Amino acid sequence: MEKILVGLKRVVDYNVRVRVKNDGSGIETDGVKMSINPFDEIALEEALRIKERGEASEVIVISVGPSEAQQQLRTGLAMGADRAILVESATPVDPLSVARIFKTIIDRDGIDLVLLGKQAIDNDNSQTAQMLAAIWGRPQATFASQIDMQGDKARVTREVDVGLEVIEIDLPAVISVDLRLNEPRYVKLPDIMKAKKKPLDQVALDEFDIESAPAIKELTFEPPAERERGVMVNDVAGLVAALKDKGLA
Repeated sequence: MEKILVGLKRVVDYNVRVRVKNDGSGIETDGVKMSINPFDEIALEEALRIKERGEASEVIVISVGPSEAQQQLRTGLAMGADRAILVESATPVDPLSVARIFKTIIDRDGIDLVLLGKQAIDNDNSQTAQMLAAIWGRPQATFASQIDMQGDKARVTREVDVGLEVIEIDLPAVISVDLRLNEPRYVKLPDIMKAKKKPLDQVALDEFDIESAPAIKELTFEPPAERERGVMVNDVAGLVAALKDKGLA
């Protein structure tokens, strides 16, 4: 196996409380800390471990988003990726369009394995990996908690509702990863300095033969309703009565 492609999405940091804009047009991002989607960071860590075992020669990170996503790609380079690609788009790009962009890069660069996070924490779609595998016409393994490379095959342990499932897929393939796969490494200052010299290609979204308009348009955003205060009850009868008052029993 030669090349691994890893998708990195720029999202609001998971430690930050998400706030809706006053006009309801979206999520507030001005002055908010942005980070690599945690699932994508795990995907990158696994790609780096595969390379360090001598089972791949190059790790490429890619992001589709605003120019500010360079920061997340530089972090990926500091972790150990060899080069980065930023497909610039001033507006959000839907999962199907992202999958089509990845397919173009796969064809151009001869990718053998695509590792993606199972979902992004901003919209929780969990769609891109599956769509990419369908467009590419290659096998997929989703929600991976363990990956063992075996030549031109990959043995993947994945989490399902009833426990664990082990499948074997032929390469090239798409794998989406779960939180239990690994723990990403910390980025050190010398690695951050080295990352500045690594190549980061910037490509406009217009250069890809895809529809720029998303298939789904988000009209308005609202914060969730505030949680009601709990009610103390003295016994089971009081609990049943309280549930009946709320129409739950």
